[in-house]
Amino acid sequence: MIIRVFPVFLILPIISQCSKILVLFPYASKSHTILGEALVKSLANSGHNVTFITPYKTNLQTKNGTYRLIYLDNVIEYHEKQQMNLFDFGNTPPVITLFVMNGLGNEVTDLTFAHPNVQKLLNDKHEKFDAVIVEQFVNDAMKYFAYHFNAPLVSFSTVGANAWVNPLVGNPAPPSFVPDVFLSYSSRMSFVERLKNTLFSVISELNRHLIFFPAQNRILHKYYPDAPDLKDLLYNNSLFLLNSHVSTHSPVPLLPNMIDIGGFHVKPAKTLPKDLKDFIEGAKHGVIYFSMGSNIRSKDFPEKMRTNLLNVLKSLKQRVIWKFEDENLPGKPDNVLISKWLPQNDILGQQNVKLFITHGGLLSTTETIYHGVPVLTIPIFGDQKMNAAQMVLHGFAQSISFEVLNYENKIRNALNEVLTNPKYAGIAKQRSKIMHDQPFKPMDSAIFWIEYVIRHKGASHLRIAGLDLAWYQYLSLDVYVFVSSVSILVALILVKLCKMICCKKTKSKTDKVKKNK
Repeated sequence: MIIRVFPVFLILPIISQCSKILVLFPYASKSHTILGEALVKSLANSGHNVTFITPYKTNLQTKNGTYRLIYLDNVIEYHEKQQMNLFDFGNTPPVITLFVMNGLGNEVTDLTFAHPNVQKLLNDKHEKFDAVIVEQFVNDAMKYFAYHFNAPLVSFSTVGANAWVNPLVGNPAPPSFVPDVFLSYSSRMSFVERLKNTLFSVISELNRHLIFFPAQNRILHKYYPDAPDLKDLLYNNSLFLLNSHVSTHSPVPLLPNMIDIGGFHVKPAKTLPKDLKDFIEGAKHGVIYFSMGSNIRSKDFPEKMRTNLLNVLKSLKQRVIWKFEDENLPGKPDNVLISKWLPQNDILGQQNVKLFITHGGLLSTTETIYHGVPVLTIPIFGDQKMNAAQMVLHGFAQSISFEVLNYENKIRNALNEVLTNPKYAGIAKQRSKIMHDQPFKPMDSAIFWIEYVIRHKGASHLRIAGLDLAWYQYLSLDVYVFVSSVSILVALILVKLCKMICCKKTKSKTDKVKKNK
């Protein structure tokens, strides 16, 4: 009898830990969805029942739990019609970028709430979830999902801790060393950069509270009139998962409910297809991998820039693998292999890869650090310029602006610097060691903390008291005003007393003079 009961007893904890989790990654961005898919798959493999809302028709194979797709069909097609030339967008001033992001976030939020598959989910009274995970990316009204299902809210930041994240949990982020995501600064800023960063931080916060949040609130109540005001939902984050790590970012303050899991989606390199494997292993002087990511297309480079790049690449003794979104590349030299799609992580994991030419997106940055490959960045927009600045600061990268591609000699000089100076490869290997030297794998940490929040019913004990203060109280402005007022009052009284004493002394002397006369 005991033998029969024992196996059942062993699996009871597994059964009791199974939770229903809703994961929402609404953006039509493949790089964002890669992160969402990795998290969803791991949660399901850990035994949870996961529902995934995404505009990509994914069919994830899971081992233990269950996986259900809420497919946002037609969203990708809609965004492709609206998409602008990202090379042009790269020259947009940061302040204008704020308003562009406002529009993007409002558009995605509206499309998601309006989608019939989402409406069906939200209107099903039998649906229940133990936790709701929402990608935090200018879509704050979607925190409503956690309120609707009365579940703890786990927010996921695809770009680490930033101005969209820190105020929502009360995390300190001094602009003196925490650059805004839209600025091309590292954590080591000059006085002028600190001045610009501080002013931009103020403008960003005013934009959020005066323009963006009210717009999100209107969209929320357009579909759910009885929903609470957005300001009552914004600060109910039980946990923030951050796609960052000290190997990829400079260290910044983090509260207990902010967990770094940067690198969680990266895995050891797998065996490459034979053509790629032969191309890499047959390169006597090594290989350069060139990719501008999933959103920026190399085929859209202006002709002069593309010609300059080709002239530089064909002069190299290394072979080049270039993610190029067209079957034909006029003037392609023999040492260059092109393909519309490439297994980037597996290529970067090959020992014979000597350099990565990249736009500096965070996924590419994370993967190159994971595998210890030095970098030449050509940042275009978003967080890419900040990522590039951080890599240059850490010492394993060179960075050139998009405009520099008009000058063949400057491209060649930057490439040769990284290829011929061994310090870049050495520092890249060191950064890789930092990423790998962790007590837990990043994905294991993510799963643990999600389950922790579920076990502790939202883990309200991680919430800081600062969130319950008004903004002027959080900044102690009322204290400063009080102390300043008292100091001024005391100073005025002292001045008044001094004047009275001086006047009495003067009068006394005058009276004595009069008596002597």
